[in-house]
Amino acid sequence: MSFMSRLLPITALILAGALTVARADVYRWIDEHRVPHYSDEWVPGSVVVKTVKPHPSSFTSTAHTAEHRSLASSSDRATAELNEQANARAVQQDVAKTREVQCKAAKDRYMKSVQSRRVFKVNKDGAREYLSDDAADAYRAEARKEVLDLCGSVPAFTPDQPGPEPQPVPEPKVNPAEATSP
Repeated sequence: MSFMSRLLPITALILAGALTVARADVYRWIDEHRVPHYSDEWVPGSVVVKTVKPHPSSFTSTAHTAEHRSLASSSDRATAELNEQANARAVQQDVAKTREVQCKAAKDRYMKSVQSRRVFKVNKDGAREYLSDDAADAYRAEARKEVLDLCGSVPAFTPDQPGPEPQPVPEPKVNPAEATSP
């Protein structure tokens, strides 16, 4: 018989004994020399200090306990359902906000492409690549389709409407100490 096979029954006996002791009533009494003693066995004149029996106030009927469990489970289900509904509303609000931002960006892109004489794209190096007339028309058509998909309608274009204000190009910042030569 191996060491492990002997250890298992011994461990089980120790645990069973510990659980039995832990569940016993505890009695307290004071002897003739005024020394308190504790035991799990009743002695004449002893008082119960700890018991495994529930207090009278905690006695409940099984029907009341079942009703309480039923109410608790239905409360948990209601709470979970409310949390799901709140989560669904939050997702819908986030999607609506995202669509609104995407719609505005698509409209801006389309209006700029229609109002511009020439359309360009920026390449990897950051340089502008101007599109041919056919490619610019295809870009405008793609931008219009994107506006329809995201917004549902395309804003009306009026040629006499002023275009966007040109933005000034900021001057590069130069450190005067580096700009001057010694």
